[in-house]
Amino acid sequence: MRSFFVKPKPFFTTQEQGEITKAIQQSEQRTSGEIRLFIESRCRYVDPIERAAEVFFNLKMNETAERNAVLIYMAFKDHQLAIFGDEGIYQKTGPDFWKTEVSHMLRHFNRNNFKDGFVTVINEIGEALYRHFPYNSNTDKNELPDDIVFGK
Repeated sequence: MRSFFVKPKPFFTTQEQGEITKAIQQSEQRTSGEIRLFIESRCRYVDPIERAAEVFFNLKMNETAERNAVLIYMAFKDHQLAIFGDEGIYQKTGPDFWKTEVSHMLRHFNRNNFKDGFVTVINEIGEALYRHFPYNSNTDKNELPDDIVFGK
C-alpha cells in the first residue's frame, strides 16, 4: 500500500547545504556585509524581485549597520530567482553587477548544478562586499544568521 504522507525530497543534500553555508561564512569573514539565501517552491508574485524584497525586509536584512546585506532568492518550482542588495552595496556596485551575478547563477542552474551556482555567486558577492566594506575587527560582528532559509 502506498502512503500519501511521503516526506518531500530535500532540495540539497546535507553536504551541499554545508558547502553553501561554509561559502557564506567564508565570504563574510572578509567583510562587514551579510549574505543570506532564501529558497521556496513557489513565488507569489510575477516579479521575483518583489518577492525577494518582501523576504529581505521580513528577515530584517535592512537593519544591518552599513546597509550592506544581500539576499539571494530562488523559487525552484516556478524557475524564478533574484538577488536583492540593500542600498549600501547596491549603490557601490550598480545594476550591471547584479545582472551579471544572476546570469552566472542561470548558467549553473541550466545544467541543474544548483549548489555550484549558489557557491559561485556567494563568493563573487562576497568579493564585492570585501572591496566596498572590508572587515574591521574593532567594529564588525555577524549581524545575521548564515544558514539557508527554506520557505514553503
